Amino acid sequence: MSRRFIKQLGDNETIDEVFLVSEKQLRTNRNGNLFLQMRLADRSGSVTAMMWNANDRLYGSFDNGDFLHVYGATQFYSGSLQMIVNRIEPAIVEKINESDFVTLGSDEIEKMAARVSELLRGIRNDHLKNLAECFLMDDALMTNYAAAPAGIKHHHAYRGGLLDHVVSLMEVVAVVAPRYPDLDPDLLMMGAFLHDLGKVEELTYDRELGYSDAGQMLGHVVIATGLLDTKIRETVELSGEEFPEALRLQLQHMILSHHGTYEFGSPKLPMTLEALTLHLLDTLDSQLHAFAQIMRDDSNTDSNWTPYQAALGRKLYKRE
Repeated sequence: MSRRFIKQLGDNETIDEVFLVSEKQLRTNRNGNLFLQMRLADRSGSVTAMMWNANDRLYGSFDNGDFLHVYGATQFYSGSLQMIVNRIEPAIVEKINESDFVTLGSDEIEKMAARVSELLRGIRNDHLKNLAECFLMDDALMTNYAAAPAGIKHHHAYRGGLLDHVVSLMEVVAVVAPRYPDLDPDLLMMGAFLHDLGKVEELTYDRELGYSDAGQMLGHVVIATGLLDTKIRETVELSGEEFPEALRLQLQHMILSHHGTYEFGSPKLPMTLEALTLHLLDTLDSQLHAFAQIMRDDSNTDSNWTPYQAALGRKLYKRE
């Protein structure tokens, strides 16, 4: 019998299925009793799950990133679907269909990676073209670039999510840049490729999504500027030509300012046309994806509105 995915589940449904587990926590309720809280996921999304009457032994019986066979039922709580778990067992490895837990297939990722290469090789500025080739020749880096998520909870939070986000952003750059003659299209295209580059080292994504030690201590903005400097040195060695200092500063600035405001962790505010454009287009793509994901994941089919989203300060209208 084929499985039912999380986004297909409604209220008060019996659960007897395998899920990928993350964010496990052993917590105490107001009566002092222990309960287990965790995040269960498949390729369609994720759901918060609670298991009452838990203990240390149960908590230590599995790790984040494991597959669990889960028995329980769904319910709505505060407008959102959650799962009440009665029993968990280690999943039988031979019976796990890994494709049930992959948002993007290998064919999709290969096509997107090829499109990134195509767009980068369309750059005309010789210095930026050489820099792009140094990135594209680094097989290990580009393999991680294709596998990394763009986040762990919000937009594009799945393996291949970074590539998905960047391809969309680069495609938008290709359309927008010709409309504004004052923009440098090559600089903006390279900035779109570079802006989240640091996430290949900031995040962990072997199975469970999380933060590396470098991600916790440095963050992807700092990591990306370091990777850029390394590749610029390689470009100089391979081409035998100095890389223009003004061009290096503008690339670094786009990375450092792409979050747009200090409030959202941007070390610098956008100070160039390309940096401003990158910030606005990056926000467009990430927020459209996040909004659409909230609407898709909403299990309440009886209303055209999602529950109130505290992080956004509003409900979202799903249309009929």
